[in-house]
Amino acid sequence: MTIEYPRFNPDYREDAPTMVDVEAWTGYAILEFGASWCGHCQAAEPAIKEVLVDHPALPHIKISDGKGKILGRQFRVKLWPTLILLQNCQEVARIVRPLLVDDVGGFLKVIHED
Repeated sequence: MTIEYPRFNPDYREDAPTMVDVEAWTGYAILEFGASWCGHCQAAEPAIKEVLVDHPALPHIKISDGKGKILGRQFRVKLWPTLILLQNCQEVARIVRPLLVDDVGGFLKVIHED
């Protein structure tokens, strides 16, 4: 199933996909867990956005995380922002609290190895 989400998503979504939805995805996608009020998330956004501009076909799903949010717990998210790169619903890379463009670019390196 192809994911139909904006390429760089500026807002964290309250309506997170379910694990069943995630397991049906094909190809690469980034799940970003965080919160709009989180200072670490706000600090990471410029680097994430700069890198994702060069990956317009890569779905980027920003998910509002917190107490009682099931998907974040299923992916064992502990700190924000946490970015998880999926390939055919399998985690292939993870980065927590990136601040530099090089950090985010390195996180996506696995895509270029295919």
